[in-house]
Amino acid sequence: MPRFKDYIPHGVIPATLLAFNDDFSIDEEATRAHLAHVGAVKGITAITVNGHASEIHACCEDEQKRILDVSLDEVGDRLPLITGVWADGSHEAAKIARWSEAAGASALLIFPPQPIMMIQGQMKPEMGLTHFKTIADATDLPLIAFQYPNEMAYRMETMHRLKEEVPTLIAMKDWNMGPLHEAHVKELQSNTRPFNVLSTNSAWLMSSLTMGANGLLSGSGSVIADLQVALFDAIQAGDLKRAQTINDRIYPTAQCFYGAPATDMHNRMKEALVMLGRLPKAVVRPPLTKLTEAELATVRGAIEKAGLSYEGADILKRAA
Repeated sequence: MPRFKDYIPHGVIPATLLAFNDDFSIDEEATRAHLAHVGAVKGITAITVNGHASEIHACCEDEQKRILDVSLDEVGDRLPLITGVWADGSHEAAKIARWSEAAGASALLIFPPQPIMMIQGQMKPEMGLTHFKTIADATDLPLIAFQYPNEMAYRMETMHRLKEEVPTLIAMKDWNMGPLHEAHVKELQSNTRPFNVLSTNSAWLMSSLTMGANGLLSGSGSVIADLQVALFDAIQAGDLKRAQTINDRIYPTAQCFYGAPATDMHNRMKEALVMLGRLPKAVVRPPLTKLTEAELATVRGAIEKAGLSYEGADILKRAA
């Protein structure tokens, strides 16, 4: 059963990374140490696991179950745990939703059924509605729609219908740019019927948050959750000068983590954590590959410009 009943996703929600051993098996001790470090950041409101940041695309169902169990054991008594539902079929997604609720998750992040959405599935609202309704019928947990950008985005009319017809859909993780992101905030975010837009535009986070999103859900929170909390709080307080100062520190990491190719964003974050002494190694599962020396130098330069500090002794000792 969920440990945080009636949870409403809001505020700063880091998406944590997944540590691997050299043989590509999950390094549970290093993962636990990483979770504990992020979970100790004052001001975060939840943690997301089984997302892009933890390489969900490369994890089988048993591994996803184990990741959730380990995460709940490590930080689940202190923070709500959101877990991803990555499935191309709606019945498979419903199965994941059921075991996630039974394990104790507090909310579900629903990834779009990618093959369908990649071939113009967004043109048929009934597909998105059917997917979410099938999941909602299987669980009472709150649902978060992961709104992909461009051709994979659910259309605005679809989002309005989802909000009206799926009562447990209470948030959107929005990866869309500029005017569409702002429209999502203005049209969908609501206090009368709880629904929050959570920005995942970490490459331009300050600009995104000024549009009014009630939270953010970000993989770079695995590295800079403290700065994200400070930025979010400054924006909420209307303190532009403070927000600009904090954003100046975030900027080098955003330029680095979210540079091309975008598929390496979490690879770069892992390497940053190794350099900061927060992970013992930066193993990624294929088809992801090790960064080159030139790329590693870019990561090193970014964390230096951001003024991030080495914190590794206790964390690495625990993970060893």
